[in-house]
Amino acid sequence: QVQLVESGGGLVQAGGSLRLSCVASGNTFSNNAMGWYRQAPGKQRELVAAISNSGNTLYADSVKGRFTISRDNAKNTVRLQMNSLRPEDTAVYYCSAGTYYSGYNYAFNYWGQGTQVTVSS
Repeated sequence: QVQLVESGGGLVQAGGSLRLSCVASGNTFSNNAMGWYRQAPGKQRELVAAISNSGNTLYADSVKGRFTISRDNAKNTVRLQMNSLRPEDTAVYYCSAGTYYSGYNYAFNYWGQGTQVTVSS
């Protein structure tokens, strides 16, 4: 069983930056694909970014060029650096762990409890 604990959310003005972190435990972190999802009120949960165990990355079109996902296998940590934040980025952000297959194919099985990101205009 994988446990995921997120941190780093908060309130920021439009144009600002935040960095989310997620620490994983319970299995061999370096074998996991890791991802960040978000869910805004009244909307479906959507994939924001993902990183495979070998470092391949995937981003939603809405965050390309603004967000960067990275992993530190020595610290069992995945991070999401969010720059040039917009009010539409406001959501609960969830860390996830799973498997990378090939291309853009990921499957996520484990989820953190979420961290709130609020961007004011």
